Amino acid sequence: MATAAAEALGLLWGWLWSGRFWLPQNVSWADLEGPGDGYGYPRARHVLSVFPLAAGLFSVRMLFERFIAKPCALRIGIEDSAVYQVESNVTLEKVFTSISKMPWLWDTRQCWYNYPYQPLSRELYYYYLTQLAFYWSLVFSQFIDVKRKDFLMMFMHHLIAVTLISFSYINNMVRVGAIILCLHDSADSLLEAAKLANYARQERLCNTLFVIFGAAFMVTRLGIFPLWILNTTLFESWEIIGPFPSWWLFNGLLLILQMLHVIWSYLIARTAFKALVRGKVSKDDRSDVESSSEEDETTHTNNLSGSSSSNGANCMNGRMGGSHLAEEQGTCKAAGNLHFGASPRIHSCD
Repeated sequence: MATAAAEALGLLWGWLWSGRFWLPQNVSWADLEGPGDGYGYPRARHVLSVFPLAAGLFSVRMLFERFIAKPCALRIGIEDSAVYQVESNVTLEKVFTSISKMPWLWDTRQCWYNYPYQPLSRELYYYYLTQLAFYWSLVFSQFIDVKRKDFLMMFMHHLIAVTLISFSYINNMVRVGAIILCLHDSADSLLEAAKLANYARQERLCNTLFVIFGAAFMVTRLGIFPLWILNTTLFESWEIIGPFPSWWLFNGLLLILQMLHVIWSYLIARTAFKALVRGKVSKDDRSDVESSSEEDETTHTNNLSGSSSSNGANCMNGRMGGSHLAEEQGTCKAAGNLHFGASPRIHSCD
């Protein structure tokens, strides 16, 4: 019995890692054993190294929120900071120069020429695995954050993100994968700026930044992503390398991700429209249901703070006067929730 089980497991393992599934025709795993340039070619075992990093990111986040962000939110008021002249940074200039020389970053057809024999650079290696570790940390943190109605949708999103990053790394689609990651991160700064404006009680600035963020989100997710990314993964890759089994899975996951883009764009559009009409960021439908335990914790923390705004909300429960952005775990933190297609968390005390 044990022998039969071992043989069945061996057959399953062999099928799972079959080169006929992962790689184009006439290419085997042995062909990718060469050193190549830089860090050689991606290896499946590299993905395992992200778990300690993900645990580290998760721990740092928890420590920062508990011992730095929360005390600062309670004891230090947010004031306008002086404008400083940006200093030249030699390291960043070198990185920008090296990235600018990557033809595949601007010409997506370069993502498929000579595939899969595309050596992995050091910068791309660390960028990719750090992103993967970050998304694993989001999977971990979701179980301790405020429970919302879209928990399953967000959990599915995080799993799709982890699967896409891991999958594209293993079969060396890191070029197009890096473009996808950069595209999805491009609108995050606007969301964070809107949150900071909310903390500073700059309602008009908060509303303006959120509307701009909504426009940037839709341009990147509903415009650039399907017309640029899906175009190269579906059509340019078909023309240059042709389809193979894992090609179908990769594009299927991207199409599911695009469906999530459409859903969240609709929610953002509704909130942005209300901000324009009513003059404030209104309630997000997906964020109006939270777990009772979190509500109890919020109430308790609110009592400890000893202060409240005119509408009965304060910084400790994640709601401030004017426009309101919901904060995770009832603390005033500026941790972004929009990565790789995730939806922003918007809330109102209405």
